[in-house]
Amino acid sequence: MAARLLVHTRTTAYRHDSIPAGVEAVRTIGDFEVDHTEDLAAFEKTLDGYAAVVFLSTSGEVLTPAGRERLAAYVESGGGFVGVHAAACTEYDWPYYGELLGARFDRHPEYQPGKVVVEDADHPATRHLSAVWDFVDEWYDFRTNPRGAVRVLACADESSYDGGGMGEDHPLVWCREQGAGRVFYTALGHAAEAYEDPDFRAHLLGGINWAAKLA
Repeated sequence: MAARLLVHTRTTAYRHDSIPAGVEAVRTIGDFEVDHTEDLAAFEKTLDGYAAVVFLSTSGEVLTPAGRERLAAYVESGGGFVGVHAAACTEYDWPYYGELLGARFDRHPEYQPGKVVVEDADHPATRHLSAVWDFVDEWYDFRTNPRGAVRVLACADESSYDGGGMGEDHPLVWCREQGAGRVFYTALGHAAEAYEDPDFRAHLLGGINWAAKLA
């Protein structure tokens, strides 16, 4: 039986043009039954039955107070949460969400090629990658470095692109546990082209599978 995913793409701030490509990627990368929503009411019902909730380039405030309570209870009781790219630009007014995700977006330089350095290859999201992964993205900086609160899987090599603001230790992909649940976040995924890239698709699949306890 296919695992069910709830993919949320509501935006109240910047909206990425790549969202449709991202949703299609999640529908096709694995054996998933995907419910895609931008409806606040979806989080005011039970989330039981979903293997993971995916915030795919959400931005701004995207949940009601009741929805926040439902999502927190879902993760604490064992649900999976996956944040992709602008999920880090989401729910700034909800302290729990910042702790759940691990860090919040601060700024980014222009979209450009750079290098991802795999720090932990013993994870479904990174084990297929070479030690250095050439990619094109926005190379998000975060307000705080999440290291110490998360398991860092990959970092940005700031010497490989212009405009990095975090220095030599620049986590980009990580995972963590929250209550009985699992959280995976990747800062990659700005452009539609990313969701056609076989390595990125495998990266996303590995992260979802880990969060959903399928891997």
